[in-house]
Amino acid sequence: MPREAFDISAYPGLTGEEARKRLRGEGPNEIPSPDKRCLASIVLEVLREPMFLLLMASGTIYLLLGEKTDAAMLLGFVCITITITVFQERKTERALEALRDLASPRALVVRDGQRKRIPGREVVRGDVIVVAEGDRVPADARLLMAMNLSADESMLTGESVPVRKPPSEAPSGDARPGGDDIPFLFSGSLIVKGLGLAEVTATGPSTEMGRIGKALSGVKTESTMLQKETGKIVRAFAAAGLVLCGAVVVVYALTRGSWLGGFLAGITLAMSVLPEEFPVILTIFLALGAWRMSKRNVLTRRMPVLEMLGAATVLCVDKTGTLTQNRMAVSQLRIGGESLDLTGYAPKLPDQFHRLVEYALLASQRDPFDPMEKAIRELGLLPLAGTEHLHDDWTLVQEYPLSCRLLAMSHVWRSPDGREYVIAAKGAPEAIAELCHLPEDEREELAQRVEAMASGGLRVLGVSEATFSASGLPEDHHDFSFSFLGLIGLHDPIRPAVPAAVRECYGAGIRIIMITGDYPGTARNIAAQVGLVDTDGVLVGQDLEKLDDGQLARQLDTVSIFARAVPEQKLRVVNVLKSSGEVVAMTGDGVNDAPALKSAHIGIAMGGRGTDVAREASSLVLLDDDFSSIVEAVRMGRRIFDNIRKAMAYTLAVHVPIAGLSLIPVFFADWPLVLLPVHIVFLEMIIDPACSFVFEAEPEEEDIMRRPPRDPACPLFDRETVLLALLQGVSVLVIVLAVLFFAVRDGHTQEDSRTLAFSTLVVANIALILTNRSWNRSLLSILKRPNRAFWWVLGGAAALLATAVYTPVLRGVFHFEELHARDVALCLSAGAASVLWFEVVKRLRNKPGNGRACGLGV
Repeated sequence: MPREAFDISAYPGLTGEEARKRLRGEGPNEIPSPDKRCLASIVLEVLREPMFLLLMASGTIYLLLGEKTDAAMLLGFVCITITITVFQERKTERALEALRDLASPRALVVRDGQRKRIPGREVVRGDVIVVAEGDRVPADARLLMAMNLSADESMLTGESVPVRKPPSEAPSGDARPGGDDIPFLFSGSLIVKGLGLAEVTATGPSTEMGRIGKALSGVKTESTMLQKETGKIVRAFAAAGLVLCGAVVVVYALTRGSWLGGFLAGITLAMSVLPEEFPVILTIFLALGAWRMSKRNVLTRRMPVLEMLGAATVLCVDKTGTLTQNRMAVSQLRIGGESLDLTGYAPKLPDQFHRLVEYALLASQRDPFDPMEKAIRELGLLPLAGTEHLHDDWTLVQEYPLSCRLLAMSHVWRSPDGREYVIAAKGAPEAIAELCHLPEDEREELAQRVEAMASGGLRVLGVSEATFSASGLPEDHHDFSFSFLGLIGLHDPIRPAVPAAVRECYGAGIRIIMITGDYPGTARNIAAQVGLVDTDGVLVGQDLEKLDDGQLARQLDTVSIFARAVPEQKLRVVNVLKSSGEVVAMTGDGVNDAPALKSAHIGIAMGGRGTDVAREASSLVLLDDDFSSIVEAVRMGRRIFDNIRKAMAYTLAVHVPIAGLSLIPVFFADWPLVLLPVHIVFLEMIIDPACSFVFEAEPEEEDIMRRPPRDPACPLFDRETVLLALLQGVSVLVIVLAVLFFAVRDGHTQEDSRTLAFSTLVVANIALILTNRSWNRSLLSILKRPNRAFWWVLGGAAALLATAVYTPVLRGVFHFEELHARDVALCLSAGAASVLWFEVVKRLRNKPGNGRACGLGV
């Protein structure tokens, strides 16, 4: 139907000047997006990190002491790290910017009496817009004229079936989307049939879509539990480091007479105590996890939620477009008492159903946009190809559109050689029954068949036929003598991968709750198809509204399906689940899902069909709309938390000997300071890649998807983890101090003693990395597990240590002496021995019956 079909002379629209004034005064027709961070703000955030401040302070002190080489190395390290960090941050910003892939739709408006195509963002209140099949409505508007108009409002209401749109005879108040015969169009909805002329009543934030978008600002996105716990740990270590730093400065100055040297020793201790790797681990693990997820078509908008996936206990899912494909398909044909189930049916129909499909095709558009007509055409073309039931050479003479009075439409056709008209009608079964003038008993029998089909979650259409031989067609299709042909049942098919994904979620201990705006029968039917448990109990939105939060919490223990739910109720269900201690993930694609997506611990939006508002509110976006990707996301989340825990346990362990070697030698005047800032930087060049890449690349444990969700109340550092990590660190410290003690006692120079102690510490550091890759497997088993990053770190550490020890220039920078073969053997054996005891602990710890309440098998 061409857009020029309307006579727009009665609606000249705004003048160009008036439109420009309103655009300046009311702003563009778009929902405001969050401000982007500039380069300067990113750099300032990096420079505020304590480790960078300490490194710059150390470099400054070296300059004051005249140690220009040491100063240049430290300050150069700062500059390189800042450059890398800024580059990564900017890359992330650009990736998130690309997320806004649904640009404002273009709009056909009437201005100065002429049709004009403009960007959707330039539409203003008072504009007259023309919409037709396939158009995305650019703003909220009141219909002035309409011809057989239907709109898909599922992104706002969750309804999978398009709704009729009649014109408004007079200006009326505001209306909400949902239901037939509402004379308003809503921004973001899709025109699936007909033609309309409408006056814009609201744009941008004032639209129905914008109203929900503004409501999101009142929903606070929570920090994850891991972020909160890590922050507490870092603050505790920082406070301890400051106290010890002050003590070292005073002790060093009093015993060795150098305040600058004392400040240097104090800064070294602060650097050794400050666990700056903790935030680095979180950032790198989550960033690399997001990268891995993107390879599986899952875009991560807020990286911290990845580790939360491992704790998810409830997954709230929308039906339309999430569990289902949001497209109609013919599921059942019925003629009298005979029915044909078309689920998975091959493209061949029994002969008795040919006429029913033939006339359903004739009652539809040849190039349909309506999803129901698309389904009918998809069903009929292949089975009827080559038969006398397809009529591509027939001419459409007249169309009787669907109306509020009669929910049926008719097409009048004439064949090239036909002397009479052929009329095909389809619509609501009761309307077709009225067109056919069926007697009361046949209507009751038909109603029972329709009810049986509807209870199976089907949308039911009736089809009828008629012929007409008079010269002039009647004004109303009621005047034809129709014969009833049969019923067509359509459904919104589920996504093929959903049942398997649901089973895997149940296997991982994750409960599934469906929250939809659709009818209870449809919701129950879809739930049964995808394999949801407890599908008998359904709570509808009206009943939910009568419950207080306590009553709703009790209902949530047994009810897994919520039907006819409005957006506010979806949000309420999520919040009640959260208050009950559940970790909630929520999936959805429509604007109506956005508040619940933002409030949930993990919001998961559909990216292909999903709305911009839903994606902005979500934490994860499924780019291919594949529900099974959620399972991969959960698997990745659990692996990430496992590996974060391993990395942080290693970090805590390795900081114990570093802090001890920075503190203890200060109290012995004849002992050398083993660690200076340059040595801390050297160790960080091993520790950082170990934390960032070795543990991140560690493969998942075999039982990762057979465990229940981890207890959200279980801390990252439970008592057992802290105890074992501290014991590891103390054992390394004891071994290294023993090497240092015997070296000093045997008369080695300060440089030689420092070299022996430092080399032993490096070897022990590598041993710590290896043993902490798994708290279940033996060293031999760990070495067999693929982890290329570990071998790169091992080779890099050996090369760096050899270069620092045997290169004259660097040996001077590090204040080292050359090591002989016997010294190398001592360092290797002592460093390795420092962690061998942990292998015995692993065996005892993993015996049957030694399960841990918070353990994750790491």
